[in-house]
Amino acid sequence: MVLGFWRFLGAAFAATLLLHGSCSSDEAIPTRTYSFMRNATLAPLVSYYDYIVIGGGTAGCPLAATLSQNASVLLLERGGSPYGNPNITDLEAFGAPLSDLSLSSPSQRFISEDGVINARARVLGGASCLNAGFYSRAAPEYVRDVGWNRKLVNESYAWVERLVAFEPKIQQWQSAVRDGLLEIGVVPNNGFTYDHISGTKVGGTIFDQLGRRHTAADLLEYANPKGVTVLLYASVHKILFKRKGTPRPVAHGVVFRDSTGAKHRAYLSQGPKNEIIVSAGALGSPQLLMLSGLGPKAHLQAHNISLVVDQPMVGQGMSDNPMNAVFVPSPIPVEVSLIQVVGITHFGSFIEAASGENFGGGSPTKDYGMFSPKIGQLATVPPKQRTPEALAKAIEDMNGLDKAAFQGGFILEKIMGPVSTGHLELRSRDPNDNPSVTFNYFQEPEDLRRCVEGISTIERVVDSKAFANFKYDAMSFESLLNLTVSSPVNLLPRHRNTTTSVEQFCRDSVMTIWHYHGGCQVGMVVDSEYRVLGVDALRVIDGSTFNHSPGTNPQATVMMLGRYMGVKILSERLTSEES
Repeated sequence: MVLGFWRFLGAAFAATLLLHGSCSSDEAIPTRTYSFMRNATLAPLVSYYDYIVIGGGTAGCPLAATLSQNASVLLLERGGSPYGNPNITDLEAFGAPLSDLSLSSPSQRFISEDGVINARARVLGGASCLNAGFYSRAAPEYVRDVGWNRKLVNESYAWVERLVAFEPKIQQWQSAVRDGLLEIGVVPNNGFTYDHISGTKVGGTIFDQLGRRHTAADLLEYANPKGVTVLLYASVHKILFKRKGTPRPVAHGVVFRDSTGAKHRAYLSQGPKNEIIVSAGALGSPQLLMLSGLGPKAHLQAHNISLVVDQPMVGQGMSDNPMNAVFVPSPIPVEVSLIQVVGITHFGSFIEAASGENFGGGSPTKDYGMFSPKIGQLATVPPKQRTPEALAKAIEDMNGLDKAAFQGGFILEKIMGPVSTGHLELRSRDPNDNPSVTFNYFQEPEDLRRCVEGISTIERVVDSKAFANFKYDAMSFESLLNLTVSSPVNLLPRHRNTTTSVEQFCRDSVMTIWHYHGGCQVGMVVDSEYRVLGVDALRVIDGSTFNHSPGTNPQATVMMLGRYMGVKILSERLTSEES
């Protein structure tokens, strides 16, 4: 009887394991409208603004809303509106946009050269429309090391939180994970807090008490409607530079196309402080700089791109925090939950959890789980073997399972930092194509050490008294990792005729938690005020400037940064006008 159950679970979880999401289209019935938001097909062929913000994502929306208070702002978003699409707004539909591979999807799938399947947003609100919703600030040490003004940082976080952050309702399974972390010494108990504090805490969420998602697009409620124009389905192809009669190139306009392919130009109006600001994300921002002539000379020449500035560091320093997860089947039903509890360890790994049948991928109607092959998460084979055929086979196996097989939840660990870095290169001159990106997961031994210790921490949580009700007594942790020959519950890859080490488990089962960053880093591509080195009137403000991912989950800090830099830029503008 026990053996049959183990075999059943083994077959079940061959089909399950992990990713995060995106937003909507014009066809959805809107639940919110902004008077200043319109389709780019309605835009004039030529227009003028004080600021042009490229990318209406997690940083771009709060940035544009802030700048609009004292200037004219154009916000260009290549995707559509998040409003009116239940697959974006409803917690229980998490993952559905990520599984949508159509050209109109709010999520654009990409596969790194490492073989890990990932996603980038193309929707107003950016990745805040697609993610698992966890809201947590950066550590005070992070703020200090970056050189931000702590008072303005805290004010900017509070500005964001008034509209989009909430305290989650913690139920039994998440409580068991929390209490297990405390029992094994991930202390103190910090309760509910947005702050990043060592120990165990309940973090915030952008899902309200009704399970409705609130995104960075909601921060446009703060905007001055007379000061901002938001254009949807506006794909920016190039930043334009003035090069004659100036000491160095000056950004002065952009070329973008609407959904029909019609070309539009937007220029900066006359003014010494007017700027173009790129907020297109960790893939989009370095990609657009290269397409506009800022990047490694030889690489741009190979793509027949006219060089504006030889900037070899554009596209360098790309990182994606590796995530490894363990599914724990439960003898009793568990609630549906996304990330709510986190253990912030002393050794550089964060322990988080998600639960519920639809997040395992097996609900007959909502089978787009956080760890489902339908959204590209497939840890049952090593990264390079995650082919379309392997995904299709995993989905087929998953669809044939009884939903009872998915009763349980995942406990995961995410590496802080990480230390390992890679690079990004162009594949083509089409801004809608994915660039080539390599993250080099676990290239640095420190990252692998943190993963191993993180997995050990998960083991101790699973074996804790606090978690006992959600674990089968006869189930060893080694079997959950498939490190033994028998009872392969997760059916993770095991090398022929050998026992897999935890190190090999980390390499083989690595997935993304969608916290990739880099490509336009401070000190390499931009200065401490996010001005692009070597040119004037151009900044990059988004996660591409990060050297490390802030906190346990970066979205709070990316939204904060948009507000923070908007306030600073307006202050500079006011000082200039008064002098």
